Amino acid sequence: MPDMDYKKLLKRVIDNAPKKEISDDRFKLPKAEIFYEGNTTVIKNFDKISDAVNRKSDLILKFLLGGLGTAGEMVGVRAVFQGKIPARSIQDKIKEYIDTYVMCSECGRPDTHLVKQGRTLLIRCDACGAFRSVKSRKKKTVKQPSETLKEGMTIDLTIKDIGRKGDGIAYHDKYIVYVSGAVKGSTVKVKIEKISGTVAFGHIVNM
Repeated sequence: MPDMDYKKLLKRVIDNAPKKEISDDRFKLPKAEIFYEGNTTVIKNFDKISDAVNRKSDLILKFLLGGLGTAGEMVGVRAVFQGKIPARSIQDKIKEYIDTYVMCSECGRPDTHLVKQGRTLLIRCDACGAFRSVKSRKKKTVKQPSETLKEGMTIDLTIKDIGRKGDGIAYHDKYIVYVSGAVKGSTVKVKIEKISGTVAFGHIVNM
């Protein structure tokens, strides 16, 4: 009988233990709510994303701007980027930031904060106590092709829309491409004339 009472008490202690305090279950990153205003891309819930990962909005924004190759700023709780940037590219960069600057490489939890030792930026996990250098994780994600378009190259594009000046608008990976003289819905061969950040300009090539 005493043994049975002990097992029941032990089970109650285990069941009531506050394990959820540092569990991954509470880490639910809000999906970026992305929309377009003219020739800008807006994340309207950027403040909720920064709160969820416990990092300052300006630090996340700086990382995204560098990775997406464009300019932008915080306007209230929103992040505004120049150019029409594909939502997939933004979501991928947010995930890359979290993998690099937030998640613990040992226990996989987001309960971390940044610590600077000299010139080295470290991530300390409050859940398991592990330390790691930001660069040691970053190397896994940075070794990717940074450009898929080059000036002078010719590619096939489908015109998705028409801009205010009458140019056709197409998308290629992270780039928005303006094509002079193009018709909406057509698939054309385009020679890239100029690239500025994630915006490119080209003209139709008759083959």
